[in-house]
Amino acid sequence: MSGKEPKAAKKRKQEKENAKEPANDLPARTEKLGRKEYEKELARLHVELVKLQQWVVHKGLKVCIVFEGRDGAGKGGTIKAITERVSPRIFRVNALTAPTERQKSQMYIQRYIQHFPAAGEIAIFDRSWYNRAGVERVMGFCSEEQAEGFLKAVPLVERAMVDSGIILLKYWLEVSPKEQQRRLESRVDDGRKIWKLSPMDIKSYHRWDEYTRARDEMLKATDTPWAPWFVANSEDKKRVRLNLISHLLKQIPYEELPKDEVKLGKRKIGKYQAADYPFKMIRELF
Repeated sequence: MSGKEPKAAKKRKQEKENAKEPANDLPARTEKLGRKEYEKELARLHVELVKLQQWVVHKGLKVCIVFEGRDGAGKGGTIKAITERVSPRIFRVNALTAPTERQKSQMYIQRYIQHFPAAGEIAIFDRSWYNRAGVERVMGFCSEEQAEGFLKAVPLVERAMVDSGIILLKYWLEVSPKEQQRRLESRVDDGRKIWKLSPMDIKSYHRWDEYTRARDEMLKATDTPWAPWFVANSEDKKRVRLNLISHLLKQIPYEELPKDEVKLGKRKIGKYQAADYPFKMIRELF
């Protein structure tokens, strides 16, 4: 008998070894991604996002993408990287403000439902109904009973969304305490970023452990087979943008649609003489 291990047995052994590997093992890359490499790959991904956009419109798909994470995790920058080269009429970004008194009296999910996607749309939520499981719970804007009731109800709501034909993707951007502190400190003296540092952010900064507990309970209660959470390591902003866009593109099967050949042709200019109007021209300072 040969001393070689049978292929079937070897395959089963390998499957067992793979099963031992932790499903959520996300080792952080220590080296920063260079800008040149980042911009090259982002340009390629932008082309794919445009193809996805055309496919979503062509097939009448309904896509909903939720972004959650701590302050400074990079949600806004990631969303900008996704939407930079696509149509804002197709990729709609929703960043809802604090609820009005009327909205506070409504069913909690009610004000979000009106922003769900219709056919041919991709609705992106920069923070979402999960505010109740995060900032509202930690900062005391809702009661524990309300937060616990939300965690019980939201899987049913999301099941109804998926059953209605919505492709629902949920992303949690994870950042370390050290990197979060560095990013928040960088906003203090930067006139371009100071608007990102609100009094609420300062209060939240001192409640790391409370947010960790709220995150863990949220993921445990709402990570379902029909609407799973995907966690992205965001220690390096450039890496997380490329990794997340690459993942997103794999979640929605799409094809490149055939393009009509475009010929601009030669223009006939000069039949109309422009009016000699005293335009108020902007002074060229640069």
